[in-house]
Amino acid sequence: MSAEIVLSSDRGSFTDYSGANPLGYVACMPHRLVPRILMDKVFTPPMKSYSSGEAIDAPYALRKVEAIISGSGYRSVAVAPPEKLSKIVDRSTRVLGISVHDPYGLSPVSTKLSLMFGGGRSWTAKFFEDLGETIVSLKNKYHFTVFAGGPGVWQMDLQRPEWVDVVFNGEAELDLPPLIRKILSGEPFPAKVNGRDPKVDQIPTIIKPARFGEVQVTRGCPRGCQFCSITPEMFRSIPMKDIMAEVSLNLRAGHKSVDLVTDDILLYGSKKLETNHQAVVDLFRNIREAGVEEIYFPHISSPAVKDSPETVMEISNIAEYDKYRGEIPVVGLESGSTRIIEKYMRGKAFPWGPADWGDIIVDSAGIMNDAFITPCFTMTIGFSDESNDDVRETIKLSERIINSGSKAFLFPLPVIPITRSRLKNNSFPEADLLPESYWELLYVSWKNDIDLIRRMIPDLTYRMNSAFMHKITGTMMDRIFGSIENMFRDLMETRGKKAMDYGRYDLGSAMGLFRSFFKLIRSPAVKTALRRKREGYSKTY
Repeated sequence: MSAEIVLSSDRGSFTDYSGANPLGYVACMPHRLVPRILMDKVFTPPMKSYSSGEAIDAPYALRKVEAIISGSGYRSVAVAPPEKLSKIVDRSTRVLGISVHDPYGLSPVSTKLSLMFGGGRSWTAKFFEDLGETIVSLKNKYHFTVFAGGPGVWQMDLQRPEWVDVVFNGEAELDLPPLIRKILSGEPFPAKVNGRDPKVDQIPTIIKPARFGEVQVTRGCPRGCQFCSITPEMFRSIPMKDIMAEVSLNLRAGHKSVDLVTDDILLYGSKKLETNHQAVVDLFRNIREAGVEEIYFPHISSPAVKDSPETVMEISNIAEYDKYRGEIPVVGLESGSTRIIEKYMRGKAFPWGPADWGDIIVDSAGIMNDAFITPCFTMTIGFSDESNDDVRETIKLSERIINSGSKAFLFPLPVIPITRSRLKNNSFPEADLLPESYWELLYVSWKNDIDLIRRMIPDLTYRMNSAFMHKITGTMMDRIFGSIENMFRDLMETRGKKAMDYGRYDLGSAMGLFRSFFKLIRSPAVKTALRRKREGYSKTY
């Protein structure tokens, strides 16, 4: 198949994570710590494509861009996995567009894991490098123009690869078609475009199926947090008819579940941050009645949960979360410090105030658990004026959640100066610049998370495509998470300096695996464990 316009992304984005979304976090690990064979077979396997090289299913962002370009009169458009670019790109290709999520490994999750494990490029950065090598080879042969957009394109404001001709920030509906027209007509075009926000009636529906049956229901967030790149976007709820059109499209393609793309599911149909109970319930009921078996969403906010617990309970009943217990949305806890909440995210607690934040978080965790939802509370640590006392308040709030008996993941992340956020001029986090209490928070959080992960492995992996891989991955996760608590204790006691020791290990190649194993068996901890084991055997026999 030949196409004038081809769309793709790197493997870190263009994968179905073996059917289990949580496995995607592994791609944020330093690539030297995860062997390529595990990425290829378990965590980020290639997605299926037609014999032509065109994708059968694709990430939602690429499907949306495909619909935008096709709806503007350009019919020769194809979406392809990165592994198939050499098959689908040829002399008729004039434009190659890529969606990037974390091209240099600077996202909060990748940065955190790099700090913890002794540095090194993440798999997301390695996958982007691999994509770049493929594109450079094809571009030298066919001389097409490359544009890059997507949620991670802000990283290209810091350093743009030579092979990227245009960096496209923002939303694509209004300003991408004119850019495509200029490129195809041979007119001069800018090296950087800032896309304007379209109105909802200017957003087209996708025309081919999306991975996981993804369907967007809202865009933007009106809470105004200074560290967030979503805040500058205008908030919009997608019309129900458009949502149902995309649901129907995915159902016809064989998807039985739907993942709702949103930054806060309880904002659907809302005005001025007030939950619209009927709109949210109608959304879930219409999707379920269309024939969808499972409905999931990625984000929800604690104030909205506390303000409308009846909405949370009703959508849980409709989606049968008592049966499908893998619903683990990200919830922004951010900080336990009233001072930090008030200064950097005052609208976060609405309709309450910053002083109520701790109660909002704890109460919302209980409400979500009652609805068979397990929140993943993320925290942002490392504001320029954040003190150890501020972080200790976050530790106290984390301990309140744990002691309340609620099931909740706790995930501290460093503040990243995203170029589209109001904190774009801050410094990038380094271990020595983080408050000392961060490492204690990390230990408290991960001690809780390790225990919870081991208990929830069946819920986290049951959606995997292969029963065999489900079993293998579950066993592997149990072994791994059952043995790393001491690592987090060492990080806490050394204030992160222990991370440098982990930088010696390289499991990404056969030679690296051998060397790392050799280092491991010579380590004092392993020697002591082996000696105790031998002593135990001698006493037994």
